[in-house]
Amino acid sequence: MPRRLPLFATAARGTEELLAEELAELGAVRVRADRGGVRFLANLHEALRIALWSRIAMRLLWPLAEAEAHGAQGLYDAAHAVPWEEHLDPGATFAVEATLRDSEHTHSGFVALKIKDALVDRLRERRGERPDVDTRRPDVSIVAHLAGTRLSLSLDVAGAPLNQRGYRVRPTVAPLKETLAAAILHAVRYSGDEPLVDPMCGSGTLVIEAGLIAVRRAPNLHRRFGIERWPSLGPEARAILERLRAEARANERRAPFPIRGFDRSTEAVEAARANVRAARLEREVTLTTADATRPLPLGEVDHGLLVTNPPYGDRLTQGGQKGMKTFYFQLGERLGGLAGFRMAILSGNPAFEAAFHHRPLRRRPLWNGPIECTLLEYAPRAGRTPGDAPPHHGRSGSAAPRLSDPGLAPTEKPADVSPVRPEHRREEHRDQPRRSDGSPGDEPGDRDRDEPGEQ
Repeated sequence: MPRRLPLFATAARGTEELLAEELAELGAVRVRADRGGVRFLANLHEALRIALWSRIAMRLLWPLAEAEAHGAQGLYDAAHAVPWEEHLDPGATFAVEATLRDSEHTHSGFVALKIKDALVDRLRERRGERPDVDTRRPDVSIVAHLAGTRLSLSLDVAGAPLNQRGYRVRPTVAPLKETLAAAILHAVRYSGDEPLVDPMCGSGTLVIEAGLIAVRRAPNLHRRFGIERWPSLGPEARAILERLRAEARANERRAPFPIRGFDRSTEAVEAARANVRAARLEREVTLTTADATRPLPLGEVDHGLLVTNPPYGDRLTQGGQKGMKTFYFQLGERLGGLAGFRMAILSGNPAFEAAFHHRPLRRRPLWNGPIECTLLEYAPRAGRTPGDAPPHHGRSGSAAPRLSDPGLAPTEKPADVSPVRPEHRREEHRDQPRRSDGSPGDEPGDRDRDEPGEQ
């Protein structure tokens, strides 16, 4: 890899600016947020440090070529023009993943297949042999994106999406993706230097990501990257990563403040415990079965950050939207009454903010999979003595909001049906990316979307 190359880190929609901030902090230069990700410059050492430490990036791509590609022959010609022999040896394995947007082609597997054919033919012509396809654990992962007739071809530095931290051993229905959880914590400036509570933790993604931040652990410390198997850069990358991993381990600490997760579902709490163990955070994260609409057993935790992703609701279940409004009202009564806690709530239901009946300091649009959401930040409620007040980690200069909107007093319950808490429904993408063998792949760029629902 030359001194510095243009790279592209993909991100969930709405998190691009947050990722740009993170990449700049990690040493990237000429950082520019773009649709679906962030463009920047980095050398090999900087790129590997980003792969190890980025909590928000979905993929880390090295763009090789971009060209117009009309029809099947256009795809083949554009891919055949890339000097693949500089990156692959005949004995290496590879895989192609393709995604489409506004394309004349309807099947991403067909696009991946044409690119694979062109790559194989070029290497056979230049080297006399062809590499093999391995969709499970390829030495080199190639990411193709076709937007209209514009084809971009990139190498995946990590080899797989960076949200795959390795700790999700017991997922619940529609879990919050790790990178979105990390983006939420970055947005509210959580550093681990205050207590954290998630009253509806689901499978534990938010509390686990908070735990990784609190102990200052690189999120991808315990994984291997695709670049380590590249014929061209593998040996150099392995040597650099050995040093970076040693530095990361030496940088870890014990979490200075408690991290607590609660959920009314015993099954969810058990899943979260399994995931916490897999993340090696048993000492940092405590999990308890409890209902967020009732008093939480917080113990000595009386201040900090309360962050959560409440259910969005399902109009087809009992009670529908009216039941969700009642549930949100009850959350507002219970959570809004906690003195000393600043709150960050990812809302995927337009009715949430009014029913919660507290005025937020800030609103940030985010996307949880295909669902448009809002990250709502609330200032701490008064009630602690000035000497006990924790430092506020949000942006400075914001005045504390009133606790309620004028149109809805805290004791005024909406005229709704009995409260319900519908389960999340998993949203499936209609157009999934395909690898060169036709199997499902992960979608890069602004198509990388988190699934909606509990953490």
